[in-house]
Amino acid sequence: MFENLSEKIASAFKQIKGEGRISDLNVANTVKDIRKALLDADVNFKIAKEFTDKVKEKAMGQKVLTAVSPGQLMIKIVQDELTELMGGMASGFNATGNPAIILIAGLQGSGKTTFSGKLANYLKTQKGKSPLLVAADVYRPAAIDQLKVLGGQIGVDVYAEPENKDPRAIAENALKQAKTTNKNVIIIDTAGRLAVDEVMMNEVAGLKAALQPQEILFVVDSMTGQDAVNTAKAFNERLDFTGVVLTKLDGDTRGGAALSIKYTVQKPIKFISSGEKMETLDVFHPDRMAQRILGMGDIASLVERAQAQFDDEQAKKLEKKIRKNQFDFQDFLDQLQQIKKMGNLKDLMGMIPGMGKAMKDIDISDDAFKGVESIISSMTPFERSNPDVIDLKRKQRIAKGCGRDMNEVNQFFKQFEQMKQMMKGMNNMPAMPRMGGRR
Repeated sequence: MFENLSEKIASAFKQIKGEGRISDLNVANTVKDIRKALLDADVNFKIAKEFTDKVKEKAMGQKVLTAVSPGQLMIKIVQDELTELMGGMASGFNATGNPAIILIAGLQGSGKTTFSGKLANYLKTQKGKSPLLVAADVYRPAAIDQLKVLGGQIGVDVYAEPENKDPRAIAENALKQAKTTNKNVIIIDTAGRLAVDEVMMNEVAGLKAALQPQEILFVVDSMTGQDAVNTAKAFNERLDFTGVVLTKLDGDTRGGAALSIKYTVQKPIKFISSGEKMETLDVFHPDRMAQRILGMGDIASLVERAQAQFDDEQAKKLEKKIRKNQFDFQDFLDQLQQIKKMGNLKDLMGMIPGMGKAMKDIDISDDAFKGVESIISSMTPFERSNPDVIDLKRKQRIAKGCGRDMNEVNQFFKQFEQMKQMMKGMNNMPAMPRMGGRR
């Protein structure tokens, strides 16, 4: 996410790192490079100029403390200004009502339907809500089926009327259904178009007028850059939406939309989304995004994702097994499944401070664990629970069963044993921390 922008801003800071003091010349050179990086990221020229003018003004107005180098001070100023540009602080989300009504709008292909499923999953698992998904896209033939598939994956009901071509009537009927079935949130997935047009605007505006939703979320494909910002502006003039959702952040994202959209429409980014997995939805925190752009990682979001996926009771049981040196292959497989639910592996690695740059040219597939999973899956339940019983003969059978080379199987067993030894060493610690458990 934002790899090129991060690299170019880091390069800009080289102008001032190592300098003994801030001067007109080194600030001017740094600011010039930052402005170029923003323009390359498809940020509007006016926004990029105003941003860098503020950075320059603050930098020249600061006296460098003896404990802080000019480079560190410049990074802090840019971090603060990036945070402010993207909204300053996380925005609230209103899911209160009887039921709360959430209207989803955006262009075709922006990821509205997938986001609708992710939002339903988030409200169900993180907020204790009972959501109802509403299929109000009457134009795209696969939209209803897609929403039903997503609803099935997350255990959320979907209201649809395949023969009805009136989105307003569908939404109003869904509202009645929600009240009779004790659903306290309805999420309405509306139709998109390939471009902004009057028919589309009238339809979505009519839904807003009839339903009076608590939230109207405009979904933006973050890979479209400045075009997404212009589209958001057109939608906002008609809909006056309450917030923005940035999708496809795991793609080739230059960053223009994230950096420009709040400034342009004066509406907060409320959620960010990456990939197709239903768990990969995050509340948008401007300060955390600024840290990631500057290569500082985002430990807070990484911990939140872990807490959302790891069950506290399961974590306690696992801790006991590790303390007794009883960690087995089934435990290992269970942990892999939890990690995979947290999202794209490269994205997760990028949340660790210092790892973003290191991972730039490394492609980590979501199938990276497939070989390990196939090896464990070829074991019997007894073997998974009792790693010590697996001798050469059993290893040969396992290798044949999973279609893997014997050397690969031996290498995995060696790595697993090393990991167990490392865990055994952790037993000497006074209190082993529970990673991922809810507190």
